[in-house]
Amino acid sequence: MSFPKYPAYKPSGIEWLGEVPAHWELCALKRITDLKSGESITAEDIDEYGTYPVFGGNGFRGYTEKFTHNGTFALIGRQGALCGNINYATGKFYASEHAIVSKPKVTHETYWIGKLLRAMNLNQYSVSAAQPGLSVEIVGNLRIPFPPLSEQSAIAAFLTRETAKIDALVAEQQKLIALLKEKRQAVISHAVTKGLDPSVPMKDSGVEWLGEVPKHWEVKALKFIATVQTGIAKGKDNTGKDIITVPYLRVANVQDGYLALDDMAEIEIPVADLQRYLLQSGDVLMNEGGDFDKLGRGHVWDGSISPCIHQNHVFAVRPHAVSPEWLNTITGSSYAQFYFMTRSKQSTNLASISSTSIMELPVVLPPPKEQATLLEFLMKQTTSFDTLTAEAQSAIALLQERRTALISAAVTGKMDVRGITA
Repeated sequence: MSFPKYPAYKPSGIEWLGEVPAHWELCALKRITDLKSGESITAEDIDEYGTYPVFGGNGFRGYTEKFTHNGTFALIGRQGALCGNINYATGKFYASEHAIVSKPKVTHETYWIGKLLRAMNLNQYSVSAAQPGLSVEIVGNLRIPFPPLSEQSAIAAFLTRETAKIDALVAEQQKLIALLKEKRQAVISHAVTKGLDPSVPMKDSGVEWLGEVPKHWEVKALKFIATVQTGIAKGKDNTGKDIITVPYLRVANVQDGYLALDDMAEIEIPVADLQRYLLQSGDVLMNEGGDFDKLGRGHVWDGSISPCIHQNHVFAVRPHAVSPEWLNTITGSSYAQFYFMTRSKQSTNLASISSTSIMELPVVLPPPKEQATLLEFLMKQTTSFDTLTAEAQSAIALLQERRTALISAAVTGKMDVRGITA
C-alpha cells in the first residue's frame, strides 16, 4: 500500500532526518520535553502484589508501594543493552533509575514522541563506561522534527492502527511456528518410541513414562551403549606445566540440532590433559544445563575443528553400540527431555543434570536397519517442518522491517497520513 507525501518539503539540516514537511518546526528535544532519570529502587522493594507499577529500561518490572510519576509518559531505557528502548507508562507509577522519563514541556502526543524516539535509534548516542549508558544532556540536545499537534495526533492514530495490523500478522506467524515445533516434536517422539508400522506387536518398555514400544526393540540404559566424557573447568592453575592453547566448545556453541562455531573460544590446558578432553568425530554433544530449553540440547560433533575440547557444562557422549545419529535423535526427543527435566536440579528458570543421571537414560534401540529407515523418514519430515518454520520466520522479519519503516516514515514526514482513517 502506498501513502501520499506532503506537498512541500524543506531541508532539515539533520543528517539522519533529511527533508521534512515545509511547515514542520525543527527544535532541540529538550525544548518540548523535560528528560530526567528515574529514581533508585531495590529488588526488595518490588514484588508481584504492590500498589503501583514499576518501570525500568525494559518496561514493567513489578509493583511497589510508592510512585514517582502520575500521568502518561514515554520512557527511554538508559543503560546497557536497553539503551534507547522505548516504553510507555500511564497513571501513577514508579520510574527506576534505569529509565529516562520524558515529561512534556510543550503539549504533544506521548505516543508520537515515543515512536519518534524509537526511530532515532538512541542507542547510537550511548556512552561506554562500565556499561553503555545514555546521557540525558546529549539526548536532550538532539534536534527533532516537531509537527503541529493535530498532525501528531493523526500520526499517532495512524501508527496505532497500522502497527496493530502488523502485530496481529506477526502473532499469527509466531503461533504457526509454535504449532510447527509442537508437531515436529510429536512426529519425532512417535517415530523413535513406536516406529512406523502401526500393526507391529508391542511390549511394555519397563519404563512407566515411556509406555509400550515395538516388541522386537530393546531398551537399554545409556551407560551400556555409550560413555560420557565430562569437560574441562576453567580457572585451573597450570603453573610449571607444559601448556597448549586449543579451541573449546561452550554451551553457546551447542544449539538444538546444530553447532554454532563462528565464535569459538580458546583455552590453555596442560599438554598432558589434551587427550582427556579431546572431542572425537561422532561424539553426541549435550548441554549440562542452563535455561530449561537448553537442558540436554545438542548435536553430533563432526570433527570440523581439530584439536578441540569441551567445557565442563557440555557433555561428550561417545556411543559404541548405537549410531551417533540415532542417539542424538533420542536425546532430542520429548521422552528424553522429560527424563532430563525430572532428573535435573532446578532453580528459577535454570536446570542442570549430572553425568550420572545422563548415563541412566533409557534408550530405545530398534534393529540397525530399522534405525536407518527411521532416521531417513525423520530427515524428510523435519526438513519439511524446518522449511515451513524458516518461511514463517522470514515473514516475521519482513513484517517487522515494514513496521519499523512505516513508523520512521510517518514520524519523519516522509508520508502524509492526515485524513487516512482506515
